[in-house]
Amino acid sequence: MQGWIGQKDWNDQIDGIDRIMIFKNREEAGHRLVERLSSYRDQPGTLILALPRGGVAVGYQLSLGLHLPLDVFITRKLGAPDNPEYALGAVGETGVVYLNPEAMAACRLSRADITQLVRAQQEEIVRRQTLYRQDRRFPVLTGRTVILVDDGIATGSTFFASVQSIKSLNPRRLIGAIPVGPTDTILEARAQVDELVVLATPDPFWAVGNHYVDFSQVDDRDVVEYLNLAEEAMRERAEPSSA
Repeated sequence: MQGWIGQKDWNDQIDGIDRIMIFKNREEAGHRLVERLSSYRDQPGTLILALPRGGVAVGYQLSLGLHLPLDVFITRKLGAPDNPEYALGAVGETGVVYLNPEAMAACRLSRADITQLVRAQQEEIVRRQTLYRQDRRFPVLTGRTVILVDDGIATGSTFFASVQSIKSLNPRRLIGAIPVGPTDTILEARAQVDELVVLATPDPFWAVGNHYVDFSQVDDRDVVEYLNLAEEAMRERAEPSSA
């Protein structure tokens, strides 16, 4: 539900969220989020930050539907050395590191091991900053409303690192926009943002991709194209009509 006020009465609040929704693709997920975020359409001082790569495909639809600028917030998962898909935490492009307490307890890595993982992902963050922004500066977030979007969350490590990073830049409001995620992670996410919009909380939840018919990989070229197209659309809206 949009505008949840807290974690109590969760069972009542979750009644408004689909428990089994399957999306055709990221485009459909974005369109559905536009419907739920329509109050932000054309709102001054508001921008969309999408988590690459998959979140940018969703964020592009939000940008078109809400007439808001789109940028990326680059956050990288810290995968376990013996299982890179298992998230120990994540690091955001501002340098904020989030570590999942349960995952860290299970892996028992040394501080040196964590430092090495973080450095490797920071190098990838720099590469993506150069590629995606193409000399554009990171947007000013202070005093603005930020809509943070991904194509779904599982453990939430990447989302939580992004939230902590963005909060350090003093936005006026931070809204999370998530098509799908497990109930326990969604509860934790709700506690960290001013507003959370979620479309589906499947039970059981196995993986984000299980809830899309088409969950094709989004590559770097796609991300750059989405950003360029969103920028072009915003520029066209700002130009006076020739009629």
